[in-house]
This record gives sequence, C-alpha cells and structure tokens, in this order.
Amino acid sequence: MAQSKQALRSRIKSVNSTRKITSAMEMIANAKLFRQRTRMEANREYAERLQQMVNEIVYRNPGLEHELLKPNDSPRKFAIIFCSDLGLCGGYNQNILKLARSELTKEDPVYLVGTSLYRSMIEEGFNLLNEGPISSDHIQFETLKPLVEEGERQYNQKEVGCVQLIYTRFVNTMTFRPTVDQLLPCVFDESKITDTHDGMFIETLFEPSVTSILNTLIPMMIQDVAYSDWMESTTSEQGSRRMAMKTATDNADELSEQLLLEYNKARQAAITQEITEIVGGSDAV
Repeated sequence: MAQSKQALRSRIKSVNSTRKITSAMEMIANAKLFRQRTRMEANREYAERLQQMVNEIVYRNPGLEHELLKPNDSPRKFAIIFCSDLGLCGGYNQNILKLARSELTKEDPVYLVGTSLYRSMIEEGFNLLNEGPISSDHIQFETLKPLVEEGERQYNQKEVGCVQLIYTRFVNTMTFRPTVDQLLPCVFDESKITDTHDGMFIETLFEPSVTSILNTLIPMMIQDVAYSDWMESTTSEQGSRRMAMKTATDNADELSEQLLLEYNKARQAAITQEITEIVGGSDAV
C-alpha cells in the first residue's frame, strides 16, 4: 500500500509540473494571438482593397486581354504552402497536409514555408522546390516575394496552369479553416463591384493604359495576398496552439483530481488497516 501511495504522489507531481508548462504556453499563445490578429486585420484590409481595384478595372473593361487573367492548359499547379515551425498546436499542420494531399500531385512544384511538415512532405514524395526548410516565424514580405515571382514566371511560361496558396484561414478564435487561395489566373468577383456612390454614377479613367496599370497592379496584389495569407496562417497557428494548451491544462486538472482522490482512498485504507492491526493486537494481548 505504501508503494501505491508513493507511485500516486509521483504521478500527481508529474501531472502538476506538466500543467504548469501547458498553462504557461497557453498564456504565451494568447498574447501572440492578440498581437498577430491586430497585424493581420490591418493588412487584410489593404489586400482586399487591391483585389477590389483589379476587379473594378476588369469589370469596366470588358473583353480585356491580359496574360495573368487568362487560364492556360497546363495540368500542373504551383503551390505555396504555409505550416508552423513548432508543434503542440493541435491538428493545425496535419489539416494542411491533408489538404495538400487532396489538391496536389507529386509532380506539382511546391514551396513549403514552415519547418514542421518539411520532412513529412519529402517522405511522401512532394516536389519541393526549396532545398532546405524555410522558417515561418517572423517572415518578411521580401522573403515571400521571390516565391510568388517564381510562380508568376512559371505561369507566364505555361509551365503551370495555376498558382495557389494553401494556408489556414482565421475565422475566429475558435475556428481555423484549411483553405486554397488561387493567385493566378486572377479570378474576377463581380459581387464586389460598386457602380454608384451616394446615388452618383462612378466613372473611372485609367492612365496611361489599363494594360500598363495591370502589369504593375496584379503582381503587387498577388504578393500582398500571399503575405496576408501568411498572416492568417500564423494567427491561426497561435489560436490553435492556445486551444490545444487549454485542453491539455484542463485535462491535467481533471487527471490531478482523479489521482488525488485515489491517493486519499489509498491513504485512508492504509490508516484503517493500521487501526485494525492495532485493535487486533490489543485483543490478542
């Protein structure tokens, strides 16, 4: 019985130590989530405005021909995938890997941003273009820009039929959705067009020409959309980690209570047995 109590004390101590770690990680993830979400929402507005500008130009110029607006016949897809550098974030990385398996073939060129899935994707035979892992923590816009430019180059040369981003969209602090975002060819969304403002018809003049504007605007837009999607992914990562650590902390509390109850039962049983032995010995005397 003494050994049983000692084992229970050891387990309670171990569970409580683990709880301290998961609780601290939950607080850190919560602070990072708040900071990253503020940055994400500020940049999301800028990216959406760029997309609206491209939509407006295409809408007001029917029959417009531009290489980045026309699909081509290549069956291959160019993809940039965002995952985390660290683990302990629930199903965040595995959900991205599952989506990549369903969307891509082993011949599709892929850039992976994040180190967690690098070894797994190599073992599964994905066509990774980066020779080594690219860290996703504190990534800069200048780091993503050449990756998007490589996708644009392959699309212009008809080596691939589309350029995609595979990332985790931040819906709210409890919901994170693995998503595919198509960068090229640009998809025209007529629902975002506004023809009037306060009842007045809007007429837009483009100088020097529509094609010249799109030559600059579309690459700028897809680069910023890529950066915006990375921000969505990192925000989702911190939210997923916060939820995972909260669940682990709650489980540790529940397990600690169960072990403490078992320990008290064992302790009570030991005391009862000692009293019984004392009484039995007294009767024998």
